[in-house]
Amino acid sequence: MSQEQKAGRRSGLSCAGSAGTGVGTAFGTFGELLQGVLPEEDGDFLVTLPVARWTMATFRQEPGARDVVVRPGGKTKALQLARTISDLAARRTGLPTGGTLHVNSVIPEGKGLASSSADLVATARAVGQALGVEMPPSRIERLLAGIEPTDGVLYPAIVAFHHRSVRLRRVLGSLPVMAVVGIDEGGSVDTVDFNRIPKPFTTADHHEYARLLDRLSRAVHRSDLAEVGRVATRSAEMNQLLRHKWSLEPMREICREVGGLGVAVAHSGTTLGILLDTRDPSYTQRVSAAAQACGELAGGVTVYRTLSFANQGSYQKR
Repeated sequence: MSQEQKAGRRSGLSCAGSAGTGVGTAFGTFGELLQGVLPEEDGDFLVTLPVARWTMATFRQEPGARDVVVRPGGKTKALQLARTISDLAARRTGLPTGGTLHVNSVIPEGKGLASSSADLVATARAVGQALGVEMPPSRIERLLAGIEPTDGVLYPAIVAFHHRSVRLRRVLGSLPVMAVVGIDEGGSVDTVDFNRIPKPFTTADHHEYARLLDRLSRAVHRSDLAEVGRVATRSAEMNQLLRHKWSLEPMREICREVGGLGVAVAHSGTTLGILLDTRDPSYTQRVSAAAQACGELAGGVTVYRTLSFANQGSYQKR
């Protein structure tokens, strides 16, 4: 097995099917544990919070077809990516590589839950597998960089990721499973438009983000969920300058009342959630109390579970 194939397996690739058919999956996130700007060139970064919400893409090559069709038709970014990979395969083989791409997702769109990133990563894996084009993380990053800012959902771990330039900064590791009692303030956010907004952060803010990233890195290494919650809450507070959330303070109060770890937000989205340790002996009572209070605050409540990864692989900073 080649090194690229090994890297593809470490990336969490899920694919199956006969020749000319590929299936790929990718998880979503509940916003980010941390997002901001570091005191360096290309300093925009985020730290992922993977959750058990998924996109599955299926690509079936059709004999003689020279173009790609996507279902549902609104998945235009996935279609763009599929056509790019199809063209790569066609130039290599000299044969038609068209077909039909089906994208199925349970991740809400426009909420800051990495729905678009999951669509694209799952699509890259499915089309690449069907057409015999290897898709290690480095290649997926290069392909996605030409489409939009992207979360680091192609890595099976909590990672620090430069979302605007689409490159891995650091693999932080994995954490025990947490619950996220989430609410949605409503509306939607376009990721591309959001990333065009000038960041109002000062030099002091940039240095604080660097300290927060160091704290979070150590906390993940130690599986210190209390410190993870503190960093997430501070990041949510600092993001109020960029995208204000009216429910942040009430959510912080609920978190204190139920004994939660902290509040995580979709920094470029509309969702907020209270982090809870599922190993806590009082977890059942805490999650019930949090859900009731959040429901009274915002109407609808969704409880997510974070993903814990046994093996994160060995990725190098690039």
